Amino acid sequence: MNLSDPVETLKGIGPKTAETLKKAGIKTNRDFFYNLPRDYENYQKATSISEMRPGKVVVKGKIKNLTSRRARKRNLSIVEGEIVDNAGSSVKVVWFNQSYRMRQFAEDKEYCFSGTYELKNGRLQITSPSAALISDIDSKSGLTPVYVAHGAVKSGDFKRLINGSRDKFSEIPDLLPSVAKGVRKESLFDIHFPTSEASIKKARDYLAYEELFELILASKLNRLENEKLKATPIKFEASKIREFVGKLPFKLTNAQRRATWEIFQDMEKDQPMNRLLQGDVGSGKTMVAALSALEAVNQGFQVAILAPTAILASQHYEGIGPLLGAFGVKTALLTGATKKKPELKKQILSGEVNVVIGTHALLTDDTEFNNLALVIIDEQHRFGVEQRQKLALKSPSGLAPHLLAMTATPIPRSLQLTIFGDLDVSILDEMPKGRQPIETKIIKEVDISDKLYPEILRTIENGQQVYWICKAIDDGTFGGEKADITSVKSRCKKLQELFPKLKIEFLHGKMKPLEKDQVMSDFSEGKIDILVSTTVVEVGVDVPNASLMIIENAEGYGLAQLHQLRGRVGRGTAKSYCFLLTSGESAPSRRLRELEKSTDGFHLAEVDLEIRGPGEIYGALQHGALDLRIATLSDTKLIARARKDTDEFLKLGPDMLKYKELMEGISKYQQITTLN
Repeated sequence: MNLSDPVETLKGIGPKTAETLKKAGIKTNRDFFYNLPRDYENYQKATSISEMRPGKVVVKGKIKNLTSRRARKRNLSIVEGEIVDNAGSSVKVVWFNQSYRMRQFAEDKEYCFSGTYELKNGRLQITSPSAALISDIDSKSGLTPVYVAHGAVKSGDFKRLINGSRDKFSEIPDLLPSVAKGVRKESLFDIHFPTSEASIKKARDYLAYEELFELILASKLNRLENEKLKATPIKFEASKIREFVGKLPFKLTNAQRRATWEIFQDMEKDQPMNRLLQGDVGSGKTMVAALSALEAVNQGFQVAILAPTAILASQHYEGIGPLLGAFGVKTALLTGATKKKPELKKQILSGEVNVVIGTHALLTDDTEFNNLALVIIDEQHRFGVEQRQKLALKSPSGLAPHLLAMTATPIPRSLQLTIFGDLDVSILDEMPKGRQPIETKIIKEVDISDKLYPEILRTIENGQQVYWICKAIDDGTFGGEKADITSVKSRCKKLQELFPKLKIEFLHGKMKPLEKDQVMSDFSEGKIDILVSTTVVEVGVDVPNASLMIIENAEGYGLAQLHQLRGRVGRGTAKSYCFLLTSGESAPSRRLRELEKSTDGFHLAEVDLEIRGPGEIYGALQHGALDLRIATLSDTKLIARARKDTDEFLKLGPDMLKYKELMEGISKYQQITTLN
């Protein structure tokens, strides 16, 4: 069997079914067999209806009196009926927004139901249970898989299709080399047709290993590809660096010294540096970038520093420019709003400008360099692979630039070992002296008047400034959906009514670039007391005078994003605070409690990985889709085993190409995990 063949080549899948599957993303035989169950129902522990108690229940019976109606108030479709067991006992059953249930059941057939038995509107009922034909359930284990519903393809529909292809599992070819011969077909069969909980675990372990093997192999091949490239060696010159550091008004942290030395050593090689500098908010990445740029310019080369926003590019220019200018380095800012661009681009091409700091304007075809040898990308996850490579191609012909990527999003150790395994990583895990930890508090929105407003007034009276973060721009909608949350505009208006003497402005992503820049400029200069904003301020805003961060609807944000937002304050010497506003009566989530307890971004990154999983974390770190079906990047033992086995596999050299499906599969991972 060829797993790359279209899904319609499987028995029982005609053109119409194939079209429905393709709309659900199941296009090939591989997609079909790897559409894994999201969960399993254990129908072995069925009880009689007369003995049921409130809670999770499993019952056997036939469906009677099934009807469908719509609830006008909440616009729900409601399917209701009765489950009747062999003893003649019955119980009401209800499904919400599952109108297909009307077509699912035959009254003469017996089914197993698993759901919640609860009191609703004065009557006990089973709410939205899963259902399986008794004849479809493994008689020994009682286990039946539950699949994610993809549009028109419901769990039961896919179950029937996979059952019809049962005899095809024996034809599934091996993916990995001899380390896993024959295990693939057995694992895929067992995960779709389990005989016990143990058989599911064994199957999941192999399939997770398979995914990790592909991911780690992709990153190691990226490293090998990078090693084939040639770069200009940049010789380390200690005297000028020592002089620069000696004139700084502060001492470098040990972490900054260590990271800078690692970068200098990389740049001395004739292979391009491919290093990721990760440091928590305020850990001093910009100073490390300035030292790296100075080293390159000292040897007669040019440097490009790419930032995701004009505000961040301007801040780098204002921060790095004067420092380097004292040593004769000419620095220029290139953004969409830069005036006299043609003149500046001529100076860049001639080599008159040593360091160019800019946004996407650096990537245009008419921005050419004389001898670009070092590229620094800030918040690298905001740029796609093509954008990064476009800048890399601006080096002299036949040479790749040394690449330093920076991120303020701490990356969990397990992601470093897999997704970013081709990178060398430097970590800034110390804060410069004088920085005070930010105190974080969770408060309910009903307590705003008593607990928050006095804090705002105290902050303003002390000459400090305030951020107030909202999710929505306009009332009533968020992300195109109806939402009962306070918008930026509405919150700004309410605060202005409460504090008429204060200067309050709002900021959001849909404003014109010049408007946004003006508001941020005014806030930076202290002309605004309270800035009400969306998460547009998450990256690249450095206002040391801001000491209070308020995040409304805090439950609606991920842990990493909350930590980034909190990092907008605490950048000066004043004691800083972050208030997380929650609505409703439920207790705060784990991520809010973790944020309240810790300001360590590396600890929070590990917690975030545990809570959300690698796909969502990776989506925040880099453009591209990390589609892990089953592996968890917290399984360090499995990662270690896969790393060891990929090292052995790489010894095959050109013989690796014999494993065609494996090599095709890892190409997508190579595309989304590379920096160079």
